[in-house]
Amino acid sequence: MAVKRKNKDFNPTNCGVTHFMNKIGGKWKVLIIYAISKKCNRFSMLQRAIPHISKQMLVNQLRELEDDKIISRVIFAEIPPRVEYQITEYGKSLAPVIDVVQQWGQKDLETQRIS
Repeated sequence: MAVKRKNKDFNPTNCGVTHFMNKIGGKWKVLIIYAISKKCNRFSMLQRAIPHISKQMLVNQLRELEDDKIISRVIFAEIPPRVEYQITEYGKSLAPVIDVVQQWGQKDLETQRIS
């Protein structure tokens, strides 16, 4: 039985920001997308890149991103099986937004160090 996300379709005013937050809001999704875009594309690599995320949360977030067509899961027919994640073309459209967030974060970190 599939678990439906509580807030996925919550957007009573048809707001673009609400829609954005429904897709990639929360603590982990932007970090996961950023890590995958930087070639951190295997589950164990993602766990090392984001050490404070639990295994179950990482699984759930990857599934949601895959359901939303932001990432794709590629299974290689090998022994043992290998799974890699890739950013889809749709997901790549988030790159400019994430880049701006990253730049703002870097600038704010530098400002915090100075003061």
